[in-house]
Amino acid sequence: MTPIKTLGLGTALVTSLMLSTVTASVAETRIAVVAKDIGNGFFVAAGKGAEEAAKEIGDTSIIFTGPTEPTAEGQIEVINALIAQKVDAIVISANDPDALVPALQKAKQRGIVVVSFDSGVAPEGRDVQLDPSSVDLIGKTIIKLAADHLPDGKGKIAFLSGTATATNQNAWLAAAKTHYGDFPGVEVVATVYGDDLFDKSYREAQGLISTHPDLAAISAPTTVGIVAAAQAVTDAGKIGKINVTGLALPSEMAAHIKSGASKSFAIWNPIDLGYSATMIANNLIKGNAKAEPGAEISIGRVGKITLDDNRSAAMSDPFTYDASNIDQFSSIF
Repeated sequence: MTPIKTLGLGTALVTSLMLSTVTASVAETRIAVVAKDIGNGFFVAAGKGAEEAAKEIGDTSIIFTGPTEPTAEGQIEVINALIAQKVDAIVISANDPDALVPALQKAKQRGIVVVSFDSGVAPEGRDVQLDPSSVDLIGKTIIKLAADHLPDGKGKIAFLSGTATATNQNAWLAAAKTHYGDFPGVEVVATVYGDDLFDKSYREAQGLISTHPDLAAISAPTTVGIVAAAQAVTDAGKIGKINVTGLALPSEMAAHIKSGASKSFAIWNPIDLGYSATMIANNLIKGNAKAEPGAEISIGRVGKITLDDNRSAAMSDPFTYDASNIDQFSSIF
């Protein structure tokens, strides 16, 4: 059983899940994995991947932590606490790309390796950024999945994103826009933001349904937003009329695939993402790789990455889930 430690940090309540079974020691490497918020299933799965990497590396423990709400302020408090704990690395998915920079620069000045993953930190605040997939391919995917199930390939769709400042989701939406011409029958009527909170995402989806009575699809590039949108469509009696798609965890969307509220969705494996980001952090800590353009870094069983000019790299392509494979993967993550 994984022990759970609750820490009071100013106004933010931070829960730390000690995912490694290795007893901490002076020589042990400690890598902190900081989620956008600790209640998000995507990051819980990423934490499991980090634990897997730690066991493979040996003499390494994982501190899985984050704020209770997906805010930059909450993450800054967590970062400051980790600096005080003198961890060896911080692996973080940012709620804001710029607001975290001063705190993370302070961490780097203390010799702490900083790897951002999923939603990135501005380059001056981290050593390496690991994108889950290529921005262009994800952008094309989130519009293609909506277009795939439109009657005769024509219809109105809307995007329900996370926070307006999320670097990854904004980049994906921008990339999707460059592919509008690939789907001439698709009309994008709105983009709204649910701030990666279920209740707000649900209300935003309700607003889309009310404002656009002929809406054919909602595409949500956020694991929180897609579930909320699918529930809103279900509660509105719109199954079969509005298809919900985007990026999601199979375990959280299985029921909506089976009900027909969603025909398909995509995601990379968050377990692999947490595993890969932890492997990068370990290689930087041990001096096995350098955070510089052109550097090749091993990410264990997932393969290897090569850093671009911004010291960023993509892990892998997204994968589509539907009724044919949902049972297989929903039991995993």
